[in-house]
Amino acid sequence: MFRSALLSASVVLSVLAGRSFAADPPLERIRLPPGFTVSVFADRVPNARVMVLGERGTLFVSTRDEGEVYALRDTDGDGRAETRRTIASHLNMPNGIAFRDGALYVAAVDRILRYDAIESRLDDPPEPVLITDALPKERAHGWRYIAFGPDGKLYVAVGAPCNICDEPGYAELRRLNADGSGMETVARGIRNTVGFTWNPQDRTLWFTDNGRDWLGDDRPPDELNHASRPGLHFGYPYCHGGELLDPDFGKGKNCADYTPPVQKLGPHVAALGLAFYTGAQFPERYRGQLFIAEHGSWNRSSKIGYRVSLVTLRDGRAVSYEPFAEGWLSGERAWGRPAYVSVMPDGSLLVSDDHAGMIYRIRYDRGRAPKT
Repeated sequence: MFRSALLSASVVLSVLAGRSFAADPPLERIRLPPGFTVSVFADRVPNARVMVLGERGTLFVSTRDEGEVYALRDTDGDGRAETRRTIASHLNMPNGIAFRDGALYVAAVDRILRYDAIESRLDDPPEPVLITDALPKERAHGWRYIAFGPDGKLYVAVGAPCNICDEPGYAELRRLNADGSGMETVARGIRNTVGFTWNPQDRTLWFTDNGRDWLGDDRPPDELNHASRPGLHFGYPYCHGGELLDPDFGKGKNCADYTPPVQKLGPHVAALGLAFYTGAQFPERYRGQLFIAEHGSWNRSSKIGYRVSLVTLRDGRAVSYEPFAEGWLSGERAWGRPAYVSVMPDGSLLVSDDHAGMIYRIRYDRGRAPKT
């Protein structure tokens, strides 16, 4: 039934010895705090977006425009993937992926599929099981993000099918049981989140949201939001950034009626994936803090974003917002676009780049740290 979602012949096995660039990627342009280093975890990963780790160490990587899902393996533990297998093809914008109980969940625009026992079937992926097809079919903001929450539910984003509009059943976050039953809405007023996660300390939900376009270069901001409980409304399309009433839909509304962002991010930076740093490899100041992949502006007169930012939290409140890794943007030209961040078991931070088709690995080298 879903064989068209797989490769028509055999699974493609690629040895990642080639390059996405005509020359080596210019890693020397990536600026990091003192003591940090960056290397290539994998190249030739076209349109690499979301990353999730399987129970046996397989790194699954989604795409948006390619319609494929990959499986990467670092078999010798040297910090670089040697193999890439294509798990699924010809899907409709399969941006969202999640892993649970040995199965890979993949969210296309209008459906969520499950690939059972996938790590034992990398060379011969199974036919996917349909979890649900009760999702909107619009492609505008239809590239879904999914993740399992601490409650065991599968959360899925349903973005607004427009730049700015007021359409019931959109601009919200839903959750459902792993078998596809019991779908319900848990948050509203979210234009387009392509990244959410849970604070490991209190298990509450945090997410990025992309602000609307065409209100100028400097407004509204993108947002980092905190859903401390279900049922909150985060303002879209009536209020942006906690204080800016929309010129089209804000008449008669009050921004005080909606939950404001914990941190206003740069305007149009296209904040996507985010992750709490749960490792011990980075210095103490980074532990428990939030890294955010900022994909970069597309319609701003002067480009911004194209970096990984750090939001430092204290008692659940943001106390600083600053660049952590930057250099993919040179003037008005970008050679890379960070899309997602993932903390690995060894404490390194992986960053996917859907423009260059790369995955980078960031580590802290105490030998290179400045002496104090």
